[in-house]
Amino acid sequence: MEQRNFFQEVHEVVRLVPPGRVTTYGAIAHYLGSRRGARMVGWAMMASHTANEYVPAHRVINRNGQLTGRQHFATPTAMQEALEAEGIRVIDDEVQDFRQLFWDPATELE
Repeated sequence: MEQRNFFQEVHEVVRLVPPGRVTTYGAIAHYLGSRRGARMVGWAMMASHTANEYVPAHRVINRNGQLTGRQHFATPTAMQEALEAEGIRVIDDEVQDFRQLFWDPATELE
């Protein structure tokens, strides 16, 4: 049996985020038992393009609702365009109505 690693676990959680919702690096880290692992989640998101299955990385933003990972997408606007295609409003690299759209794996997956 293949040993699981943190990046794979992160990618699996991100695949569960529904279209039209967003989560944060910290919420994923907390859910996976790594309270201070937000930066590691960020590293996992940067590697998401190497995963075997698609990872909707555009749905992971920072705790203030900002698109801090956008520079890691194919174009500077790709992350925002992907979110807007799901009906999420983004103004000045910030998700509008962040609190209402926030998807917390700790509560949604229990």
